Amino acid sequence: MTDENNLLPNPDAIAGRLLDFQSRLRERLSSALLAQSEALCEVAVNHASDGDTIYRIDVQSEELLFEFCEEWGAEAPFTLVAEGVPGNGHRTFPANANPASARFFLIVDPIDGTREIMYDKRSAWSLAGVAPNLGTDTTMADIEIAVMTELPTTRSLYTDAFWAVRGAGAKGIRRNLVTGAVVPVTPRPSQSPTVAHGFASITKFFPGTKVPAAQMEENLFYSLFGDLGDTNPLAFDDQYISTGGQLYELLVGHDRFIADLRPLFIEGKPLLCCHPYDLCTELIAREAGIIITNEYGEPVRAPLDIREPVAWVGYANPAIHDEIRPTLKRLLTPYLP
Repeated sequence: MTDENNLLPNPDAIAGRLLDFQSRLRERLSSALLAQSEALCEVAVNHASDGDTIYRIDVQSEELLFEFCEEWGAEAPFTLVAEGVPGNGHRTFPANANPASARFFLIVDPIDGTREIMYDKRSAWSLAGVAPNLGTDTTMADIEIAVMTELPTTRSLYTDAFWAVRGAGAKGIRRNLVTGAVVPVTPRPSQSPTVAHGFASITKFFPGTKVPAAQMEENLFYSLFGDLGDTNPLAFDDQYISTGGQLYELLVGHDRFIADLRPLFIEGKPLLCCHPYDLCTELIAREAGIIITNEYGEPVRAPLDIREPVAWVGYANPAIHDEIRPTLKRLLTPYLP
């Protein structure tokens, strides 16, 4: 059963359509990786972006995305929000449609985790969220359908996909890449009441925000566990360079706590941080029982934009939220207005 307040018709059909697109993207990317072309790692100099560096591997995915949107736009007008769209990141399909007539917004990150997948190191994720067109007031909190599909390395045997319709819970499947067999996968966030002896981290992917993030992480765990100098580690760090990948780790119970606070540490510098298209599938995590908030402990309500910096915090369950939130709130005070 879906949320009675949902405004989008046929949400399961929309989710299915997006799963099909992401499956096609996965197959195309797998073929490119098997070809072992170093060109995938080159910066696409003619595809500038205010959000993130665009590599040639991203350009190939954008071409498939635009083809998909042309097909869909022929049936119903909608507005795509994506990093590879020239200008302000918004493009309405079909081309002659008035943006005011768009029935919904489709926010997409075709490949989230480009840096790791282009070197065949770790899976990336294809992300998509759909929100009804509420005009300029539309935010991430209005997303009613979210879909994410794993883009695996060439060494992988399985690939996972998860989706959610608001109010209907989170669902998943696992596909055997050799046989094609598909089985259901139920999200299982950790039910541990503590982060002790589990994975918990504050994001510090890139130079520029590592020092304040690491210091906050040290202070957080010192407050939770006391002096760590004479004990074995009680919390473990994993820097998965993909917001979709981080959500996945929470969904399947690998990680218990993740905080990406880079916008608070950059002090106006043009450093890379999370944007709405990176976090557009957080609905799936919430539908699975994970608590996702912004830096204030409130729902994430960032506009559907390609430049808006987004800070977010994920707690696997209410007990871990209660364990960490009071200390984190205190540590965040100097960084908040």
